[in-house]
Amino acid sequence: MTSAEAGTLRRLAPPARRFLAHRKGVLVRLALWSLAESGQAFLVGHAVARSVDEGFLAGDPRRGLLWLGIALVAVLSGARVVRGVFAQLAGVTEPLRDGLVRRAVDRSMARAARGGPGGTDRAAVSRLTNQVEIARDSFAGLVLTLRSFVFTAAGALLGLLSLHPALLVVVLPPLAAGLALFLVTLRPMAAAQRRALAADEALGDHAARARAALRDLAACGTGPGVERSGADLVADAAAAARTLAGWAAVRTAALGVAGHLPVLALLVAVEWLRGHGVSVGALLGAFTYLVQSLLPALHTLMTALGAAGSRLLVVLDRILGPEPEPEPEPGSRSGSRSRSSIASAPRAAAFTVDTAAVPALELRAVTLSYGVRAEPVLDALDLCVAPGEHLAVVGPSGIGKSTLTRLVAGTLAPSRGEVRVAGRPVTARPAAELAALRVLVPQDAYVFSGTVGDNLAYLRTDASRAELDAAVGAFGLGPLVERLGGLDATVRPAELSPGERQLVALVRAYLSPAPLLLLDEATCHLDPASEAHAEEALAGRAGTLVVVAHRLSSAVRADRTLVLDGVRAQCGTHAELLGRSPLYRDLTGHWNS
Repeated sequence: MTSAEAGTLRRLAPPARRFLAHRKGVLVRLALWSLAESGQAFLVGHAVARSVDEGFLAGDPRRGLLWLGIALVAVLSGARVVRGVFAQLAGVTEPLRDGLVRRAVDRSMARAARGGPGGTDRAAVSRLTNQVEIARDSFAGLVLTLRSFVFTAAGALLGLLSLHPALLVVVLPPLAAGLALFLVTLRPMAAAQRRALAADEALGDHAARARAALRDLAACGTGPGVERSGADLVADAAAAARTLAGWAAVRTAALGVAGHLPVLALLVAVEWLRGHGVSVGALLGAFTYLVQSLLPALHTLMTALGAAGSRLLVVLDRILGPEPEPEPEPGSRSGSRSRSSIASAPRAAAFTVDTAAVPALELRAVTLSYGVRAEPVLDALDLCVAPGEHLAVVGPSGIGKSTLTRLVAGTLAPSRGEVRVAGRPVTARPAAELAALRVLVPQDAYVFSGTVGDNLAYLRTDASRAELDAAVGAFGLGPLVERLGGLDATVRPAELSPGERQLVALVRAYLSPAPLLLLDEATCHLDPASEAHAEEALAGRAGTLVVVAHRLSSAVRADRTLVLDGVRAQCGTHAELLGRSPLYRDLTGHWNS
């Protein structure tokens, strides 16, 4: 036993004693039913031996049938014994399950109330469902099989001794050898079970993090990296399962030694046993003890103790043991980055282009339809945006503005035509290259439970403290950062308003080295003054800005505005569009009202 396992047993011993001390009545009744099972095991083999020696071989078939009848009654009474055992077993296992559920819930709630690094307890789902059920089933199996083995083995061994001591000389060595081989597997199986449970929790935690960050993963092109991390975690879980299966095979071999060699040894030693005065009835009784009582009990014990025992020890340690140190959240600067972290966006330096020599954005006859017979959302749209230009996109709700940003971002492929960013086609381009070309800020901004600085530097992890401070000042985010406790303070996303989350996401995009910035109504939760301040800061950033406008002021501030009307898109300055676009005039009147 390792020191860790010994420590686990020491931690679990006091609560286990308290738990059992409150259920003395149930344990006493369970022991009484077990004594009945021990007597049944003794009586079956003894009756078979008597029926042969004192009945059939002695020429008294009626006496032989009488002893067989006694054996039959003992066998049939086993059903009543099993019923009584299971009735008492529920009085022990169900309170254990209820207590573990309360402990898991209390632990998760306490962690959520504390907050801080690590966020919510995502592993709680695994503890409340999978692990609690493992603990209940494992505990029930252990109680049932340990009790059965102890009392059944006691009855069978006493029966063998009562028939002839030489029988024990033949049966005990292979039994002991099988048990010894089985005990060797307990420690590595417990370690393998621990790794399997840890891999299960890590995979569940990774899935929860990825599900919460789907929008940013798509917008920032970090999905493939997260997919690779998930694949690594699946591989770890599979490797742990294979290791566990390997030790289970060794345990099966131990079961074969203990379960079959005693019978073979008894067959081989028949002549020697007969020479030492063992009667035919005693031999048949010995076989009955082995086949009907001892070996089935041993088989059940080894199966339960090998699997259920190691699982129970590991699961109880995870539920009742001390809470582990919280892992750093995505983007956290404390500690090393985990393989399952989803915060690390690809560095823009991995893919660079000369944006001055080519249009920042170009659409060539782009058409998009959501179905073969559906009306196109965008129809043969041509657009060219120069490097450093500020373009606003306007149009009625549902006209295709968000669809356009998705096409430009490369997360949606056009039905026909081509989309180029910095001269490069974006359709089917690797995610790392897309992340280096553009940043998409959606309407509902995403903030994760890391520090303020980690959230702001999400797309540029090498940003200096001076650059972070300058960006915070440019967007007027200083009061919020000060209220949260500074750049090194932990952010609790639920405590931020939608507008505050949008400002954090806008500063994050501002710091990104990508040459194209796409805002899909990313200022909708800001007041007009804050929106103007943010768009002015973003327009002053080196690169090109495309904004799906939420207010008329966004279109007025832009160098040009693209009007999507479902018939013929028009692009021009504010003054030009007022003269030639009826839809733009209508939208202007709506905004002004």
